[in-house]
Amino acid sequence: MLMKSRASKSISYIYLLLVPIVTVVLAFAVGHVSYKYYLPIWLLNVSLMIIACWSLGLRVIRLKNEEESKLAKTAFFLVVPWILVSMFAGLGPPPHTSAEWTATAKEQQVRYFMLVISGVFIAFGFVGLRDMLKRKGENFYSLLSLTAILIAIPLFIINMLYWGFYVTELFKIHTIVNRSDLPEWVLPTYQLFLLIAVTEVALTYFATFLIVLAMRKLNWLSKTSGFFYILFSLLAFVLIIFAGFFQETFQVGGTVAIPAFPFVMPYLIGVNLLRQVGNKL
Repeated sequence: MLMKSRASKSISYIYLLLVPIVTVVLAFAVGHVSYKYYLPIWLLNVSLMIIACWSLGLRVIRLKNEEESKLAKTAFFLVVPWILVSMFAGLGPPPHTSAEWTATAKEQQVRYFMLVISGVFIAFGFVGLRDMLKRKGENFYSLLSLTAILIAIPLFIINMLYWGFYVTELFKIHTIVNRSDLPEWVLPTYQLFLLIAVTEVALTYFATFLIVLAMRKLNWLSKTSGFFYILFSLLAFVLIIFAGFFQETFQVGGTVAIPAFPFVMPYLIGVNLLRQVGNKL
């Protein structure tokens, strides 16, 4: 029975680690496919991810240990965003033309609405981590991290609503009137939201860096994983700041600014916290 439990946890852990990788590879290698194909697969993946989380450690919420239950719920909040955005494996990247965007308008709105919900769950996760870290005596880095994420997420939501709904309606109008170019006033608006994106993405990576420092102080993360999270957070932070000042290099910084990418490390933190909680059973 114990061997089966360990095997189940190992399979669940590997599956959850592979989800972001497979999602990104399929999204960029295959691109957009019909919702008749990707929706059933996505729903199956949602079920499998929830089962994997339950097997890994989420099931402790049934127990009377309030502290472990809160930690499991907090970890799951950080996992939820990638449960949602795994749909992007079938949606592919956003279209490059207004005609393509208009043709898939409803799907684009769903894409960015999923990202809005993801941002809310990231905020829930950071609030939960801050509360638990504070209870354990870490009150500095966790507070700074929470402050950064609570500034970043409202900007993120505004940015996602802009792309999902404002830009979609703009492209619809552009396609209907059959103009060859967009109005001149669109460019300043685009530049504004580009800087909003730079700000919220930079703050998200910085918040992740700070929460990792807080967790390392309490030995909630191993030295190896802590080093990885810190290194990647700082590298992504520098890249996105550099891209903000030198927009001709934004394609380099733009990789780390893809909306779901700043949520990868919080997701991995959530998966590893679930694993730690589950190992105590």
